[in-house]
Amino acid sequence: MSITSKASQRITALLDDNSFVEIGALVTARATDFDLKHTDTPSDGVITGYGSIGGSPVYVYSQDASVLNGTVGEMHAKKIANIYDLALKTGTPVIGLLDSAGLRLQESTDALNAFGELYKKQALASGVIPQLTGVFGGCGGGLAVLSAMSDFTFMEEKSGRLFVNSPNALAGNTTAKCDTSAADFQCKKTGNVDVAGTEEDILAQIRLLVSMLPANNTEDTLRECEDDLNRVCAGLEGYAGDTGAMLSVIADGNLFVEVKKDYAPEMVTGFIKLDGQTVGAVANRSEKLDEEGNVTEKYETALSPNGCEKATEFVKFCDAFNIPVITITNVTGFRACECCESRIAKAAASLTYAFADAIVPKINVVIGKAYGTAYTVMNSKATGADITIAWPGAEIGCMDAKLAAKIMYEGQGADLIGQKAVEYAQLQNSVTSAARRGYVDQIIEPADTRKYLIGALEMLFTKREERPSKKHGTV
Repeated sequence: MSITSKASQRITALLDDNSFVEIGALVTARATDFDLKHTDTPSDGVITGYGSIGGSPVYVYSQDASVLNGTVGEMHAKKIANIYDLALKTGTPVIGLLDSAGLRLQESTDALNAFGELYKKQALASGVIPQLTGVFGGCGGGLAVLSAMSDFTFMEEKSGRLFVNSPNALAGNTTAKCDTSAADFQCKKTGNVDVAGTEEDILAQIRLLVSMLPANNTEDTLRECEDDLNRVCAGLEGYAGDTGAMLSVIADGNLFVEVKKDYAPEMVTGFIKLDGQTVGAVANRSEKLDEEGNVTEKYETALSPNGCEKATEFVKFCDAFNIPVITITNVTGFRACECCESRIAKAAASLTYAFADAIVPKINVVIGKAYGTAYTVMNSKATGADITIAWPGAEIGCMDAKLAAKIMYEGQGADLIGQKAVEYAQLQNSVTSAARRGYVDQIIEPADTRKYLIGALEMLFTKREERPSKKHGTV
């Protein structure tokens, strides 16, 4: 491995010191058309091998843009496919570091076929081993599909370019008008990228995420916990709006690894440790706080199509890798606009299916309002939550009590409507009423949330659940 190439430097920065072992260093292109036989192609433009992150083994490949612009030819793709074969045999994550001009035109159908074979390897590996991708330079056309087939994608904020069609190829668009290949667009508008930052930042974030994930779908994530299992989280109710901050407070060591944080920010997804076990978290967010606790952004307490799709993808990943899921619920309905209406039914159905289909331990914590079908969608007891916990001030029901009274007693006077609204709140929307019907298992003080979650996870650790025999669902 050349120690001077950017591709090799990225591997060195990513892996533990002196842990990388290269595979296929002598492989070069076989094609000879269009003067390729006169072109030196060391390692055919991609460095492949294995090493470790935090002592845990990983396979890695890194494209070398100094060799034919990192283009993907037949042998280039076969080297990556070989890494996948080894990773599947050993149950080890695969990390790809992308920097390429795309398909190697000189090899045409050979390169195209090899690309397709690589997609197949990714499909076989999906749900078996974690796949992480870092985009450091070009990642266009077919490489964008490769990136999207991985579980998590990281992108260098200045040099990274991710696209299927170049921005200038879009009718009426230019890069200056809207750079659809930029990290900002791919993070905020499409959700194709989980984390963007400097090269150093994203390599560090890849290492951090790998430390949270199991090596494969049969390995657990239990590690020794040095945090107090009975730690009281005083003032936790102050974070009810910013559930991302709340998750940091209740997590072991106050560490929350958020994914897709800039996409549909009203829906929070990410990983925490509780009693040393990795847990996936899905939470509604109504505001964002800065480090001083000041509100910097506000969001509707409503489900959006983007938020539902973001959560669906995350829950499916957790279920595939036996990672328990907790939800923090504070939702009043579905976002109402023409754009959302065109997609919300299908998106909400997909999220409902993801929660109902998941057989990992599932815990729901209702911290605010939980109204209507939107609540049912958010991992309610009816759709499969094993344990439902609620704070004392939570409200669970069809809709706001005042609105319900107006509908039921339309035209009967403000005084009567007001009286009936109070009755409705007590009889139908109170958390106590839901608990009496068995829809809530525990009503706890906010400060005790961490220890109750840990207790529930310990109780559910040996959970087993059988489902009807089928190939797969279709929702």
